[in-house]
Amino acid sequence: MNRPEVHELGFGKIICLDEDIAEVIIDRGIEMDLAMVNEYHNFLITHLKAPFSLLINKVNPYTYTFAAQRKLATIPQIRTMAVVTHNPIAEKMTLSLVRIPRDREWNIKLFRDRDLALQWLRDDRDKPHRYRKTAKR
Repeated sequence: MNRPEVHELGFGKIICLDEDIAEVIIDRGIEMDLAMVNEYHNFLITHLKAPFSLLINKVNPYTYTFAAQRKLATIPQIRTMAVVTHNPIAEKMTLSLVRIPRDREWNIKLFRDRDLALQWLRDDRDKPHRYRKTAKR
């Protein structure tokens, strides 16, 4: 992709950075529910080349319902997630979210720097992949 495509959804925006990498920015104060998670998953499946990776940029505070927490990022097309946490609260919330039991484990890593997170996702494309739950910085 030459220029990132920005898509506004009801809960935030998704920026398609590459054909298989999107940046996700949820709006301030949103409570993600199951319908929003389904909209999010459907968008990813229809706009990205699978398997795809996600750069979750936690610039805003937001929450999830319990049902949304369990369903979030369980679609098999998601390869890897990099989460940019800008403060200790966002980091703790993300680590808590990682520990929730769900049908599919995440391949996830936390960062404080967006550029490092994006580079990690791009480097990961070239590696053999197996899903694992990690939350290392």
